[in-house]
Amino acid sequence: MKRLFVLLVISMSFGLLTACDNGGPGSAGAGALSFDTIRIAFVHVGDAADMGYTYRQHRGTTDMMTTFGIRDEQVLNFFNIPPGSATDTAILEAISWGAHMVFATSFGHGPHMLEAAREHPNVQFFHATGDMALDAGLPNFHNYFGNMSQARYLSGIAAGLRTETNVLGFVAAHPFAEVITGFTAFYKGALSVNPDVTMYVMFMNAWNNPTLESQIAQALIDRGADVIGQHADSPAAQTTAQANGVWSVGYNNNMTPAAPNAVLLSPMFDWSIYLNHAVYNVVNGNDVQTDFLAGMNEGMVLLSALNPNTVVDGTAEAIAAAETAIRDGRNIFTGPIYSNEGVQLLAPGEEWIERQSAPSWNHIIQGITVID
Repeated sequence: MKRLFVLLVISMSFGLLTACDNGGPGSAGAGALSFDTIRIAFVHVGDAADMGYTYRQHRGTTDMMTTFGIRDEQVLNFFNIPPGSATDTAILEAISWGAHMVFATSFGHGPHMLEAAREHPNVQFFHATGDMALDAGLPNFHNYFGNMSQARYLSGIAAGLRTETNVLGFVAAHPFAEVITGFTAFYKGALSVNPDVTMYVMFMNAWNNPTLESQIAQALIDRGADVIGQHADSPAAQTTAQANGVWSVGYNNNMTPAAPNAVLLSPMFDWSIYLNHAVYNVVNGNDVQTDFLAGMNEGMVLLSALNPNTVVDGTAEAIAAAETAIRDGRNIFTGPIYSNEGVQLLAPGEEWIERQSAPSWNHIIQGITVID
């Protein structure tokens, strides 16, 4: 009965999303499949042991398997696969193994997935964080992501209330729009409750490098930052914050256990929301939308519990009020927004509307300083 209920919820929850896909639905094209016969491959950029991004991705896989009763032998995982020839090799191995669905989890996997989709039209390809599917127009190539800006903004509220120096630091992976969108939302959340707050950002040009994450976090702390946010794949920034007696906001996974005296909370993805949607529709021969975006209302992004050891009084109430507004449709990228040079990026009341699931805000706003 529980399994039947879950299937009904998945079907009802995302039927409207599929019907409204402005990128055009893709045919599942997988033939007569069942949850007992489907074969699914995952190409991961990191390892589940990172306790961050890949851990949470893999958690989505195992939750999906539990939902549908999919066995271990029906799933093939490739870990620590960087963009490049290793991605091509993993995809080809997955296809030779008999994969009906291939998922890849890193932005850099995109061109390899697109090429494979062109060459193997009977296999369905799904790329997290990517931005190529709408323009490619292939029925077997899909992008998906969660509206992380919503949860980032809320986590920024906790940071803006917690800081005593009014200086935040942010350990940023790459100077890509996904990362810039995220730390902009984080800063705007902090600014909404603390008009005096500023933020330093340092890029490390890697997704997962715990040593570098720690070094950058330390450099930001040395500049006066007493709350460290991050877009990186491990909890290294959090443990560095704890070692320095300051605070932090995690990412991807609940990082409070890694640094219980530093972490305020962590914005997270629940990747099973999309995996359930995609697998259910492929098995049932339904169209799968080309580009998928879901947020807090769908459960795709969420916050970990607040850490009572670190947050200040009033944090829960401030986050709850902002969350209600976001769930009711508030766009946090609403003007006026200015650059550090005073250029108006959004006029008062003007909204930034994303074209697709991949975040595309690529401006450094007033109050944020990027450190080389």
